[in-house]
Amino acid sequence: MKKISFILLFLAVGINVFTQNYSIEKELYCLPDVVFEKIDTPEGYEAAFKLMVKQAIDHNDKSKGYFYQKVYLSHKGIDRPVVLITEGYDAKRMRMYELTKLLNANQVEVEHRFFGESLPDSIDYNYLTLEQATADLHHVNEIMRELYKGKFIATGISKGGQTTIYYRYFYPDDVSVSVPYVAPINLSREDTRIYDFFDRVGTEECREDILNFQKRILSHREEALKRLSWFYTGARESFHYMDFQKAFEYAVLEYQFSFWQSGIDCQLIPDDSATVDELVFHLINVSGLDFFSDKSMERLKSHYYMAAHEMGYYAYETEDFEGLLKALPMQPHPSAIFTPDKMEVPYDSTLTINVYNWVKDNGDRFIYINGGIDTWSSTAIPPNKKRDALWLFLDGRSHYTARIASMSEKEKNKMIDKLEEWLGMEIDVENN
Repeated sequence: MKKISFILLFLAVGINVFTQNYSIEKELYCLPDVVFEKIDTPEGYEAAFKLMVKQAIDHNDKSKGYFYQKVYLSHKGIDRPVVLITEGYDAKRMRMYELTKLLNANQVEVEHRFFGESLPDSIDYNYLTLEQATADLHHVNEIMRELYKGKFIATGISKGGQTTIYYRYFYPDDVSVSVPYVAPINLSREDTRIYDFFDRVGTEECREDILNFQKRILSHREEALKRLSWFYTGARESFHYMDFQKAFEYAVLEYQFSFWQSGIDCQLIPDDSATVDELVFHLINVSGLDFFSDKSMERLKSHYYMAAHEMGYYAYETEDFEGLLKALPMQPHPSAIFTPDKMEVPYDSTLTINVYNWVKDNGDRFIYINGGIDTWSSTAIPPNKKRDALWLFLDGRSHYTARIASMSEKEKNKMIDKLEEWLGMEIDVENN
């Protein structure tokens, strides 16, 4: 008995000494392919860092060179799970995700390749593919597993949610659970399921009010353009990628998409008594021409390339606007894809369709969170009773409000039950 007691005492002392001497900063110095700096620590965390991770430009041929990818690490504890954020765009600053808080987890937020600071010296778009982007995530995962031995959970929002799904397809064993938010899987360059969604979402009266608004502002073209020109000149927006008239028409066509994506109240649509000023103000607030400005084209150029090449996207129906469009064609439908420098990009749907079919046959341990009125719910992964997965289409929620925080108690409990089952852990609901 004395011998056993001595061994237990020795182990307890050893663990205590390790805990006291453990330094996440020292551990980071030992990691391969990582340089880092400390940043402000979120409340309740031990430390936070901005990492720059060395990544191959071409994971299939390392001779093509390297770039450094930005990663934010928020360290909670080596005994906690890791939430891996699969960003779809840039990560301007470190932000804590609600799933991280729910699981009381460490967080690793990965900026997408060829966005923000995660750039090579010159961009070769041949290497901006989903296969290469998910290989980046796999490399980050391998590095983080040098620090953390617990369960990994992947999550992302919108294009980041798409990345979550593609990541699981290419690396099915990297994470225990995947939680894509408001994530479309578009099956063509002009996915017409979006048009079907527009025909049924909301009330018939609201749909008619949307169309009437679009027609009315187009019919007041010259007056609207004059006011919009004043506004965007003051906002210092330029329009060289496309001229101002095209940007105006695109913004009007985009209005329907943005209206439902943003969850705008139908009561806010200007009626027939509205002045041109009121029409213009409403357009600016819902879709706006700045989305089609040179700044936006530059910021989103990598996104548009990926949409054109692999991910698919959407276009705009024009049949209701006969005689009202002057700068854009009626046919073919104007595309919402604006490639870098207007380059020709061949579209290949092979990967997207393969992933869509793979999810149907293998997509277990997914939790899909979608907004009931979000335009992108039209091309979300559809529910499948054969899979051990959970689909939550949150009633009345948009692209920006379909979150755990807006779930009903029943929906949240369903999600927590699945997470506890798949992760083999108890979630402290009282503190969330």
